[in-house]
Amino acid sequence: MTKISIIVAVTRNNAIGTNGDLLYHISADLKHFKEITMGHPIIMGRKTFESFPNGPLPGRRNIVITRNTDYVHQGIEVVHSLKEAIDAVADTDEAMVIGGGEIYREAMSIASRLYLTEIDATRDDADTFFPNFNRDEWEIESQSETFEDPRSGVSYRFTCLSHR
Repeated sequence: MTKISIIVAVTRNNAIGTNGDLLYHISADLKHFKEITMGHPIIMGRKTFESFPNGPLPGRRNIVITRNTDYVHQGIEVVHSLKEAIDAVADTDEAMVIGGGEIYREAMSIASRLYLTEIDATRDDADTFFPNFNRDEWEIESQSETFEDPRSGVSYRFTCLSHR
């Protein structure tokens, strides 16, 4: 059975985005994201996909969920539900859900692992949020030291959680 993992950069108030963009462009987080997702199918909503400046992410199978039955874009697979996306990756060991907020909410009930970049900040201008979840249902697999992003000045750490 395919393991469903979620990867997200999230602030203290669960904010993840504003105006279709990330809240912080932390170079180390983007490298971490690439390292974790490379070689795995990535599942995302249409808005998340359209936020990528250069189209589909290379080295990964890009699966885009949209209600628009006419949606097409070179280099991606289009599906119309999270279930359809999960069915499409049934032959893989791990698939990565990469956003956005609506897709995260739906995927939380089936996720077995969370890769969090925990950003020690809050953003009042955020319009997209990661769903609240009960941390008691999750076990820390690994947690990095705290780093400071030289560009934004925010502190962050990488945490991997497994569902109990």
